[in-house]
Amino acid sequence: MSAAVKYTLGRLGLFVAVLAALWLVEMNIFIKLMVALAFSAALSFFLLKGWRDEMAEEMATAAERRRAEKERLRSALAGEDQDQETPGPSN
Repeated sequence: MSAAVKYTLGRLGLFVAVLAALWLVEMNIFIKLMVALAFSAALSFFLLKGWRDEMAEEMATAAERRRAEKERLRSALAGEDQDQETPGPSN
């Protein structure tokens, strides 16, 4: 499972857990949702640090891979790789 999926599911799980804890409190549902959102965001900052760092590393690796592929394609379009791939004239 990718780190982004784990982190997203963790955030959603924290939100649902906080909302379930607030369900017994007597207040407007909109207020409950807003409080649950705020508390789950604060909790995820501390509780999901490892998954967040793992996701950031995964995203950085993907960005580096895309940058390298983009550079390779640019050089191929510019004809820099053509000298190596094109065989010379045969006699």
